[in-house]
Amino acid sequence: MDTKKALPILFAVMFFVMVGFGIIIPVLPFYAEDMGASPAELGLLMAVYSLMQLLFAPMWGRVSDRIGRKPVMMIGIFGLAISFFMMALSSSLWMLFVARIVGGFLSSANMPTVMAYVADITSEEDRGKGMGIIGASIGLGFILGPAIGGVFSKTSLNMPFYLSGFSSLLTFVFVLLLLKESLPPEERGQIAKKTPLRKALRGPITVLYVLQLFTSLSLAGLEATFAYFAAKKAGLDTVQLGYLFMIMGLAGAIVQGGLVGRMTKKYGEGAVIQTGIVVSAIGFGLILLVNSFTTAAIYLTIFGIGNGVIRPSVSALLTKTSTAGHGSTTGLLSSFDSLGRIVGPPLGGWLFSISIGFPYISGLIISVFTFLIYQLYKARSNKMQPIS
Repeated sequence: MDTKKALPILFAVMFFVMVGFGIIIPVLPFYAEDMGASPAELGLLMAVYSLMQLLFAPMWGRVSDRIGRKPVMMIGIFGLAISFFMMALSSSLWMLFVARIVGGFLSSANMPTVMAYVADITSEEDRGKGMGIIGASIGLGFILGPAIGGVFSKTSLNMPFYLSGFSSLLTFVFVLLLLKESLPPEERGQIAKKTPLRKALRGPITVLYVLQLFTSLSLAGLEATFAYFAAKKAGLDTVQLGYLFMIMGLAGAIVQGGLVGRMTKKYGEGAVIQTGIVVSAIGFGLILLVNSFTTAAIYLTIFGIGNGVIRPSVSALLTKTSTAGHGSTTGLLSSFDSLGRIVGPPLGGWLFSISIGFPYISGLIISVFTFLIYQLYKARSNKMQPIS
């Protein structure tokens, strides 16, 4: 499929997927509490989704290498719709857990398959641009979704889940009718047969997966604790915090959609990754100085911009250097990303309980460590082929 036609369709697909996902975010805690969930059970309910993504994203990525991207993408989107309707119809906590498990299992097909699709249709020179556009769509969808969920939750707590389910069904039809397959029949299964999944984790590119793990871990730790931090340091309320994350998300989306492609094309993915790590580290340091809404908005945005350019650049570099199929590669990347999102919140909460600044000091340290990890990747890449 022509890149100019496919990328806008993929942008729309991931935008609506993330809108649907975001709609339930502000509602789910209250919905679960109404069914008797304790804080610990609520934490497990949130974590089980990421756990399913961790376990099954590599599998779906590899399946897409064998049978094509479009059918796997459709499975993921339809699975998301099923899970939303299951949650809307839930009458007890165990039903919510089943819905989250089903949703995590099936929807883990979405991210790796979309990224693999982008890798299929873009040249190596334009790979960063394509990954950045997908990153921007995710960010924008996640900004709009919670706002919609908050509005419709006033009607009833299960209304947002129905809305997300119907949104996912419409996205499914959209993909069915408009998106063409990106992986030619003659190529399906060939790379998967030649390159076992375990081989995708050998060689210098292993470092890139670890780099994404730490990037995701530090972001998740910040997201889990910043509301409490900003309330104590600057007296910010929930409405102001909502605006803060909206500003950060919008700035990240603009940079991903407009600048990542140009920067990777001109300077290469490696330079953009390193710049992103440095800017993230500066952001973490500045966040410790937050004393008002304005400073919080500026410092959080600096962090968000730095963090936001790393993922699309890592995705582009991995799909260019790995000899595993694009689906296998992006599936593994999604798995490492999910691991960071599982470990990050409880780790950030534990550090916050010791001292409110510790999550951000540790984020700064992790950023420095991540920068050093990338130097290891460069050194190993200069000595040998990416994957032998």
